[in-house]
Amino acid sequence: MIRTSDITTQQEVQVKAPILPSDERVLTPEALRFLQALHHEFNERRLELLETRKKKQKTLDHGKLPDFLPETNYIREGNWQVAPVPEALQDRRVEITGPVDRKMIINALNSGAKVFMADFEDSTSPTWRNVIEGQLNLVDAVRGTISYQSGDKMYVLNENPAVINVRPRGWHLEEKHIVIDGKPMSASLVDFGLFIFHNGELLASEKRGPFFYLPKLESHHEARLWDDVFLFTEKTLGIAHGTIKATVLIETILAAFEMEEIIYELREHLAGLNAGRWDYIFSIIKKLKNNRAFITPDRANITMAVPFMSSYAQLLVKTCHKRGAHAIGGMSAFIPSKDEAVNIVAFEKVREDKQREVHHGYDGTWVAHPKLVEVAQAEFDKVLGKLPHQKHVLRNDVKVTAQDLLNIKSAGHILTEKGLRTNINVALLYIESWLRGNGAAALHNLMEDAATAEISRAQLWQWLNHERVLLDDGRTFNLELYQHIEGEEMRALLNQFLAEGRDVETLYKAEEILSKLVRSNDFEDFLTTLAYSYLD
Repeated sequence: MIRTSDITTQQEVQVKAPILPSDERVLTPEALRFLQALHHEFNERRLELLETRKKKQKTLDHGKLPDFLPETNYIREGNWQVAPVPEALQDRRVEITGPVDRKMIINALNSGAKVFMADFEDSTSPTWRNVIEGQLNLVDAVRGTISYQSGDKMYVLNENPAVINVRPRGWHLEEKHIVIDGKPMSASLVDFGLFIFHNGELLASEKRGPFFYLPKLESHHEARLWDDVFLFTEKTLGIAHGTIKATVLIETILAAFEMEEIIYELREHLAGLNAGRWDYIFSIIKKLKNNRAFITPDRANITMAVPFMSSYAQLLVKTCHKRGAHAIGGMSAFIPSKDEAVNIVAFEKVREDKQREVHHGYDGTWVAHPKLVEVAQAEFDKVLGKLPHQKHVLRNDVKVTAQDLLNIKSAGHILTEKGLRTNINVALLYIESWLRGNGAAALHNLMEDAATAEISRAQLWQWLNHERVLLDDGRTFNLELYQHIEGEEMRALLNQFLAEGRDVETLYKAEEILSKLVRSNDFEDFLTTLAYSYLD
């Protein structure tokens, strides 16, 4: 039974959402006071950094290209290392990621992976229920009491579950249901704050955390803000200095030029960097959208084997190992199919991807499905053996310039009708799924999340907003062609939904959102910020 709605839970803090009795386990007065303290201490700095992003974007829009920062050369040339990481994070050879629903958490923790990244960000649609139930689920998971009943089957934790790392939402997102002084809270601080308030002391006492993944950073200044949040939290909650450990996703083109600086700012709390490949591709399109030299080919052609992606991947390993940090590879988005012929091809692609990563020197990698854990681990076991990592592989042979990172043309320029249709189809289906509260959608034997959907809609915008972008058959991609193909894809999906007895209302909303994203003169930074207004 819903107890109350839009209540003032304490002076200056409002929870503008229905509160269930079970929610009071996480929305305690003490927890809300802690969120209030985080908001008062850090929100203004967060907003200032978001304004800095806008100013930086204007320089990029006017043709300035990213480069390594001359003013921080002393950091890159300095002789320093990150603080040691605890035993629980030494061996990270396979990590599994996914949303924070109850069944997913149990299956991920039981998957055999070393780490489970509980994701409030790209694979979770931030409905109020998803956010709060995710926190409740993690409280139970940390204590080993989590269970889930489905029909006659009971899901419980096995012995030796994966180590939990939590990914809060990015600095740019807000949680509209928690309002302080009349302003919505930072979604980052809500996700981080509720988790660490309820679980930090216990995890610290058992040397199992608290551990986090930090998304969407664009500069070392944003990393410094996180470090200050950690220091404040450790002091406030009585957790020993340096106990919080974080892995930063290098998933923006700007962060790729500041890897060492990001590590430096977080050096007392830094566990490693992760190659967030899908958001990285999206970031290149977004940040360099006005420059014709950065028009991207079909999404399927931008693999980790193309030179500019390989440069990024190898620079990350070199940078991490130089400073004593873990380098974690990217997401393998394949998911098992009922068609074994499809699985044979998909599993071989996963093996090739993980072979490439471990031979580059990565210490671990990501998968999206429990059945891929064994496939990925086999490749890392061949190289690592009984070693927990390979930070001794310094990759001094790697020499990466700014031009290497920006050599988008190395991916080719093939743009096909098939690629165009795939982008439209994936974007429509993912947004439709997200609006229904599911942020991890199994589409065409791939696990699509916000990052992969962002590539699809960003490419459509990019191709439309440059003159004479040609398909491989010679046709010009223009608004007329887009509307024609989008109409065909939408009709096919409507027929499919109706045949399956599914409600089409959310699909129409998805089409409305995609149209705004693709046909707007101004590029929307994140589809989730636009779509968030459609969520209750």
